[in-house]
Amino acid sequence: MIKKIMVLRQKDKDSEAYYQTFLYEMKGDADTVATALRRINMQDDLRDIDGNPTEPIKWECSCLQKKCGACAMRIGGRPRLACDAKLIEFGDVVKVEPLKKFPIVHDLVVNREILYENLKTLKLWLEKDSNLPEKKIALAFKASKCIQCGCCLEVCPNFYPKGTFFGMAAIGITTRLLSEISPKERAEIAKLFDEHIYAGCGKSLACRKICPAGLDIDELLVNSISMAIWKMK
Repeated sequence: MIKKIMVLRQKDKDSEAYYQTFLYEMKGDADTVATALRRINMQDDLRDIDGNPTEPIKWECSCLQKKCGACAMRIGGRPRLACDAKLIEFGDVVKVEPLKKFPIVHDLVVNREILYENLKTLKLWLEKDSNLPEKKIALAFKASKCIQCGCCLEVCPNFYPKGTFFGMAAIGITTRLLSEISPKERAEIAKLFDEHIYAGCGKSLACRKICPAGLDIDELLVNSISMAIWKMK
């Protein structure tokens, strides 16, 4: 089966963006967008569908196992991990674009540094060894599954880089930290949570079904609000 991979390309933030299409012959139903991008770039004489010679497509990947979040991009108009987006799910043309909420670096590579800066602002680290109560182990484990890919922020109507609302990308780590520290130690984290997460969330829950890690956003949000805002649990 032949697929047309339509890639939105841009050399840097000051360059004009343009679509370039490549032909890709699927090897099997397990082929993903990541598979296609890797094999397209492996060609010694890379040419687009019109026969024009071109440079390899710039994109990021690491584990290719849905564990690192590096290959997050827009595929078919929705944020996905390239390693988890099977080509068989799409039609003859597969449109691949960079995430739009983050500054462009090159082609499908964007700068997601703001995710980590936001975590620093929230002061999400332990000052000492934790003493995680047994009843909270399951919640802490679920919260730790966030891979900081940014897909949830891509669909969030309230998030924009350098804004005061940090979005659901911060909720997992916040929930885990709140689970591991005592109620007396939560005051500063709770204040930051109120300012950068609780106050800014419009509860549209556009992020609910977009998480590649399958995080239960509702559960994490309810538990973190309970601990940080209502001072419960």
